[in-house]
Amino acid sequence: MINYLLPDWLLKIFQKVDAVLLAALSLLAFAALVTLFSASDGNIDQVYRQGIHFLLGLALMLIFSQIQSKTLRQWSIWLYTGGLVLLVLVLMIGVEKKGATRWLNVGVHIQPAEIMKLAVPMMVAYYFSEKPLPPRFIDIVVALVLVFVPMLLIMKQPDLGTSILIATSGFFVIYLAGMSWWLIGGAVALVSIAAPLMYQFGMHDYQRKRVDVLLNPESDILGTGYHISQSKIAIGSGGVYGKGWLNGDQSHLDFLPEQHTDFIFAVFGEEFGLAGNVLLIALYVFIIWRGLYIATKGEDSFARLLAGSLSLTFFFYLFVNTGMVTGLLPVVGVPLPLFSYGGTSVVTLMTAFGIIMGMKRRKRIYQQEG
Repeated sequence: MINYLLPDWLLKIFQKVDAVLLAALSLLAFAALVTLFSASDGNIDQVYRQGIHFLLGLALMLIFSQIQSKTLRQWSIWLYTGGLVLLVLVLMIGVEKKGATRWLNVGVHIQPAEIMKLAVPMMVAYYFSEKPLPPRFIDIVVALVLVFVPMLLIMKQPDLGTSILIATSGFFVIYLAGMSWWLIGGAVALVSIAAPLMYQFGMHDYQRKRVDVLLNPESDILGTGYHISQSKIAIGSGGVYGKGWLNGDQSHLDFLPEQHTDFIFAVFGEEFGLAGNVLLIALYVFIIWRGLYIATKGEDSFARLLAGSLSLTFFFYLFVNTGMVTGLLPVVGVPLPLFSYGGTSVVTLMTAFGIIMGMKRRKRIYQQEG
């Protein structure tokens, strides 16, 4: 039936899209827009703009789902190198906003760090695809250098949240490539040793305050700890079934800061309760599972490593944001994926899912009669 409703060129495009993953992402986008309407106090313009972001992300997802792994492999070095050049330019001639230098003015403001969310796992996956697996120790060292260089450049902006996300996406590729458990244990021990030094010498004052509040939430409840305190009140007051859509007190009385961006999960929890949170997390888990399933069907090692890494990075977004909002992790400015308001994050993540779909082993699913 659908063959008669769609033109041939559009049918070819959708036949290469994973329908199950697309349906799950569409359901998540619908829930996000409904929650955003409440979180923004009925600001239909904001909902409209986010809808445009989703449509742009959908278009890019459809485009990238058509690109096979051998083509992306050829792009990897150029995209990674170009991203590094842009990050250096940000530190030299970047535009400063709210005390951070993260943008370049090229007629419009662009944020090169967003490019690296895709370029880093692509580059590391490309490197390992050229090597025998599981990787040798020297190959892991080289891969870590590929990860740490952009991470450190982004930390200088400063942007701790994005640098962590980018580093994690690269680490997931290394893990999926077959990194031994001895090396993983050594890395955990090294991080544990380095954490106090990072706290003392590698963090800004406001970042150290966030860690202090995590360890002792009552230490600055009206200052740095205010966000977390109000977020936990909102989630707790939702109870099992929530207060109902548009009936959240913490958000509508402006007690909850950043309610439409980083803390939108608290808005959802207050209005839809524990039951709603469980259903939302279940939807996220299904999307992550589907991405990993597609990764197992990749046509080569590059495809499997890249699709697996992007799927696990999506999980890391979810883990960090929900941990942050519930007070289990410090506030690092990581949005709830495909739920928080923001065009850049939505477009980047939808592009990532297009890449995941494109990594699936191709079958001859369409043949022109003639």
